[in-house]
Amino acid sequence: MTNKRTQILEDASALINGAREAAYGPPSENFERVAAGWRVILKSDVTPSQVALCLAWLKTARLVNSPSHQDSFVDMAAYAALAWELAE
Repeated sequence: MTNKRTQILEDASALINGAREAAYGPPSENFERVAAGWRVILKSDVTPSQVALCLAWLKTARLVNSPSHQDSFVDMAAYAALAWELAE
């Protein structure tokens, strides 16, 4: 039996290495598109890694209101992994 922490990480890995990448393209390209739009809106430099961190924060903010929403934990773990990859 897999424990909850392992299940969250496995689910996050499956998303970012499968369905999400297939749907949205490589994270470096997708997050660069988001960063480009945010640069216009924010009138400030935004990196793809910062996009991933902001999206992880969005999930954190949602969890404050709904602390048992498992999908938000999965997404938060996925965004953290992508932020690290994009920061390199």
